[in-house]
Amino acid sequence: MMQQKRRILVTGAESQLGKVLRMNPDVKEQFEIVYKNRYTLDITDKTAVKNFFKKNQPFDYCLNFAAYTNVNQAEIDKKKCFAVNVKGVANLAKAAKKHDFTLINFSSDYVFDGRKNKPYTEDDIPKPLNVYGESKLLGEQIIQQYLKKYVIIRTSWLYSKFNRNFVKTVLSLSQTQRKLKLVNDQIGTPTYADDLVDFLVFLLTTIEQNPKKNYYGMYHFSNKGKASWYDFGLKILEYAGIDKKIKPIDTARFSSSVKRPAYSVLSKNKIEQTFDYRPRKWQHALKDFFDI
Repeated sequence: MMQQKRRILVTGAESQLGKVLRMNPDVKEQFEIVYKNRYTLDITDKTAVKNFFKKNQPFDYCLNFAAYTNVNQAEIDKKKCFAVNVKGVANLAKAAKKHDFTLINFSSDYVFDGRKNKPYTEDDIPKPLNVYGESKLLGEQIIQQYLKKYVIIRTSWLYSKFNRNFVKTVLSLSQTQRKLKLVNDQIGTPTYADDLVDFLVFLLTTIEQNPKKNYYGMYHFSNKGKASWYDFGLKILEYAGIDKKIKPIDTARFSSSVKRPAYSVLSKNKIEQTFDYRPRKWQHALKDFFDI
């Protein structure tokens, strides 16, 4: 008798991660997935979330890709940012507790203040500098308060072939501006969304294959290595074959009212030790972005 596929609800299906997941052949083969975007399931609407789970059962997992990610706009529209990243997460966490499914949520390197000079571990104490980081931290804390069956994955500098992201912005600006200016004193790690989705599918498969082991909790995932936005931009243009100058500038000279961590590299030691899973270097992942 053929084993029934485990069911996954994906919220925020039109996000970068949602669109990449749709194209992943392994996930289609192993799981039955229901995709919902903000119009078909608004996670900020408590009644809508309650009614959805009352009518659509059971789910084994919910992958919450829904997020407010505009760091600059979050300072102006804190209410909207918190509605998605805090209230929406709380609605899903309550549903997960009531209906006994595992919630997998995504957080950010921006929960840290950037004063450390070596990669942040899952045990480091968060201290966000901006509204966006604060909202992601509160989302984490709500999940940890309500649930035992959860996974939180912090990531950083996410890009893909979909939606708005830094890679696409640099490519676009290179066509319209004579010289680009990029910050060279904020250090982090780019993350190719395809690689994060590969890890996510690996994680789900590992949980399924080892039901007696407890893999719940917090994990950091990005590609390996570190870069400034300037370093990242140089590689983008190099791999795209675009001959354009980039001027490195300090954060202090960059007109932004938003405080960002000067250093937000995430340690991957936990996933390497727990799963023997080793992310590839960010340069190799970026090369794939252009080669595929």
